[in-house]
Amino acid sequence: MIRICLLSLLLPGMAQAACRQALSLGLDVSSSVDPSEYLLQLEGVIAALNAPVVREILFLQPDAPIRLHVFEWSGPVNQTVIVPWTAIENPADLDAITERLRGHTRGVAAPNTAIGSAMLAGFAYLEDHSDCWIRTLDISGDGETNAGPLPEEIPLSATPTGVTVNGLVVGSGNFFGDIVSGEALDNLVVYYEENVIRGPVAFVEVAEDYDDYAATMERKLLRELSALAVGQIHTRHESDG
Repeated sequence: MIRICLLSLLLPGMAQAACRQALSLGLDVSSSVDPSEYLLQLEGVIAALNAPVVREILFLQPDAPIRLHVFEWSGPVNQTVIVPWTAIENPADLDAITERLRGHTRGVAAPNTAIGSAMLAGFAYLEDHSDCWIRTLDISGDGETNAGPLPEEIPLSATPTGVTVNGLVVGSGNFFGDIVSGEALDNLVVYYEENVIRGPVAFVEVAEDYDDYAATMERKLLRELSALAVGQIHTRHESDG
């Protein structure tokens, strides 16, 4: 409770906000992602959201819940909402999200990669959630933009005020034939760092391949969600002890 009071002093309007965080996850489903990788990506999101520490954070403050949204993207006009905005107030809400993810049928796997278009779609999705303390857009991908607007050409003025854009970069055998060099993955990380992420606390997490996707998504979620929660978790654990 002390942590919540301190935060309300630091960020005006937080005490009156309806949610702690609006978090939109954008998943790359372009043709560079094969069916097995797509399944690993989707199951990775499910595993990360249901990891014990992540669940604890999600359920910390039901009167100001986290709102989650998941969409997939590929070409310039190919964005499909998998999970519409859902406030996570209790385990049943998270279970419903899990079921939607498991029951989803993959959308259009366009042959091109339109990160800029995915960013603009994410901004539109987040626009109506200015009552949240924090707004975050995540873009996961395994390649650079080759269609639609370039991320670096999207002006900062197009980013809703206060929105942070984070990245999750995935190493994939589809970069250049069957084998991805470490240099290719490093270059993609630099591309995301220089052109995609936005905001003073924005970051990029790296999955060596899709087998590593679940662990990387969990790590990313913990970084994004724990800033407002760490004090509450520590206080609760101390009182339980």
